[in-house]
Amino acid sequence: MTTATAVEQAEMRVAMTRKEAIGRVLGLLLLGLVFVWLVANLLASPTQFFNSLLFGIGNGALYALIALGYTLVYGIIELINFAHGDLFMLSTVFSGFMMVYWLGADSPSAQNWGFMLLTLVAAMAFGAIVNVVIERVAYRRLRRAPKLAALITAVGMSFILQWVGLRWNGSAPRLWPTVVPEGGIEFGEVTLRYTTILVVAFTIPVLLLLTYVVQRTKQGRAMRATAQDQDAARLMGINVDRTIAFTFALGGAMAGAAGLLYLEAVGTTRYDAGFQLGLIAFTAAVLGGIGNLAGAVLGGLLIGIIQGLNDGAPFGFGQQWSQTVVFSILILVMVFRPTGILGQPTVEKV
Repeated sequence: MTTATAVEQAEMRVAMTRKEAIGRVLGLLLLGLVFVWLVANLLASPTQFFNSLLFGIGNGALYALIALGYTLVYGIIELINFAHGDLFMLSTVFSGFMMVYWLGADSPSAQNWGFMLLTLVAAMAFGAIVNVVIERVAYRRLRRAPKLAALITAVGMSFILQWVGLRWNGSAPRLWPTVVPEGGIEFGEVTLRYTTILVVAFTIPVLLLLTYVVQRTKQGRAMRATAQDQDAARLMGINVDRTIAFTFALGGAMAGAAGLLYLEAVGTTRYDAGFQLGLIAFTAAVLGGIGNLAGAVLGGLLIGIIQGLNDGAPFGFGQQWSQTVVFSILILVMVFRPTGILGQPTVEKV
């Protein structure tokens, strides 16, 4: 077996340094172009710019909640749970039926706001229970199977949940009355919508709470140990199955909460809404650094803001190009930083 000489190693280090320098320059150039685009939109129409920005922040916070479920599960067992988006879709339908048909909350009032909080708790419980059942039935037996088997199973579960949504919601979009009032707080010609305030006010505490659970609690230490090495975690007395089920419950609760907030923000449910929004949320998790809680929220906010400005700012490409813009930016970020914005390099487990 041959080894590289000192000269060859030095040449390799120089080549890597040159490659990193080129990547850094191109990354800075990209950031510069984005900055110029933002400034141009701001100067062209400040009102339009800030209205689009605030609208994007509201959507981004919703993406962040869904992305948290993706990143929690991937961080523990490295599974891309494609059924997560459809679980979010089922949560929107569940929230609509509970709010309107079971509780009769169909207009803004103090009592109906209380019913909304009750529905929020119920939707989170619904998402958690369904996600734990999916983990127990579909994923647990595939822990030591090739990763492709679990991935295909996740796609299959996505179709099953979508079929349930089709039977429950119907094939056409369903309109629902909301209890969050229309409009928002006016700052001149700029409007901060009440739904945006609601979603952001929920997302920030949830991120802080999840971070505390993962970093400061006994269950969080068990989650981190399981993510690092399941066999070693078992030897240390950790119940790996219960830890993974707990993680799926947290992810399902995030999908349930996002379902209710989406219903209040948009007022419609669709049986196929989980595919597009789930894909965007997964993109947000990858962009921010999958497995990183703060990265999921950052990625969701960035995608929401990019979409909002692209769709509503003076120099945007328009709504028909929204997905193209988002995924083009994702590809560029992955080229220059494969681990995502806040992601850390990891060693492949063998």
